[in-house]
Amino acid sequence: MTGFTPDLLNRCIACGFCLPACPTYALTKDETSSPRGRIDLMRALDEGILPADDPRVREEAAFCLGCRACETVCPAGVQYGDLLEEWRDQQWQGTGRPLVARLLMILVDARWRVRLLGLLRRHARTRGGPQGPSLMLGCFERALFPKVSRAARRLFPELAAPAAQGCCGALHAHNGDSARGRRMAEELGRRLPGTIVTTSGGCAAHLSSVLGRDRVKELSQYAYERDTPGGDPAETAGRPRIALQDSCHLRNGLDVWREPRAMLERVGTYVELPSAGTCCGAAGTYALVRPRDSRRVLDAKLDEIEAAGVDYVAVVNPGCYRQLDQGLRRRKSRVRAVHLAELLAGERPRRRAQ
Repeated sequence: MTGFTPDLLNRCIACGFCLPACPTYALTKDETSSPRGRIDLMRALDEGILPADDPRVREEAAFCLGCRACETVCPAGVQYGDLLEEWRDQQWQGTGRPLVARLLMILVDARWRVRLLGLLRRHARTRGGPQGPSLMLGCFERALFPKVSRAARRLFPELAAPAAQGCCGALHAHNGDSARGRRMAEELGRRLPGTIVTTSGGCAAHLSSVLGRDRVKELSQYAYERDTPGGDPAETAGRPRIALQDSCHLRNGLDVWREPRAMLERVGTYVELPSAGTCCGAAGTYALVRPRDSRRVLDAKLDEIEAAGVDYVAVVNPGCYRQLDQGLRRRKSRVRAVHLAELLAGERPRRRAQ
C-alpha cells in the first residue's frame, strides 16, 4: 500500500541543507539516515521500486526521530513531519507497528483508561464543564508528573481541568494512525471548547494542526501573553541558573521558542545550551521503542548540561522531562530536570547530593 501526497513528496529538491540539522545523520553520517535519504526511500516505495517490507525502508521509518528540525532549514518548504506520518501510516499497520507503541495507543484509546492513568495521582482536576479556557491534562503526564498540572492551575486558576477529557491523539498521529489521531483531537476540541492550554509541546503542535492555532496555546505562550510576573531580573542573588531543552515539535512545528526563554529569565539566570534546540532523544515513543539510539542522542546533551554549571534544565514537554530526568539520575548529576510550569509557580526541586 502506498499513498504519499504528491505535492509533499515532490517538493524536495535534494539540496542537502537538511543533513547537518538531522540528529540521526549526525550519529551515522549515512545519507540514507537523513531526511533527503529517507525521502528517496519514500519515492522508491511510492514508485514500486522497493517493496513495503524492504528492510531498509522499515528500519529508516523507525530510526527517524520525527523532530522536524529539517523543516526549519529547508529552502523548498518540505513538510517532512507530514511525510513521516504518511510513511508510518503505511509501514506501521498491525504487527508492523512496534509493540510498545501498540500497547500505549490501546491504553489511551478510551477516555476511561486515560482517566484511570491518573486516578491515584493528585493531578489537577476541576468539576463541572469548562466555562473558559481549559487545561489539557496530558495522558501520561497525569501519572508521571502530576505536579505539572497542579502548578499550571496555581499559576492560572481560571483554567478548567476536567479529568474525563481524554487523549489528544498525538500518540496515534506519530505512530502510524494519523486518521485516528485527527479524530481524537477533534473530539477533545468538542469536550474543551474555547482556548486549550497544554503543558506538552508535542500535544500543542498536534492539536494546532487539527483545531487551528487560535484554539491552542502551549503554557509558555499563555503565560507570556498574560505577562505573568516572576522575580526581578536585576536581582541576581539567589537566582538559580536555568537551561532549557526545547520541545522539538513546539519549536520546529510552531516556531515557539522565544516565549519559554523569556519566562525563564523572570525566575532565574537563563543559560543557553548550544544544543537546546536539538532533539534530546525522547521523541514521543522513540525512547521506549529504540532505547539505545535514544541514549546515543541524549549523551552529548547531558555532557553539555553538566558543563554549563546550571542548577536546573527546564522542559516544556513530558517526554523530554522523563528523558532528561532519567539521564541525569543515571549520571548521579546534581542538575535537576523540572517543568517550566513548576519553576514559574515557585517550585525549585533540591539539587541532588553527589
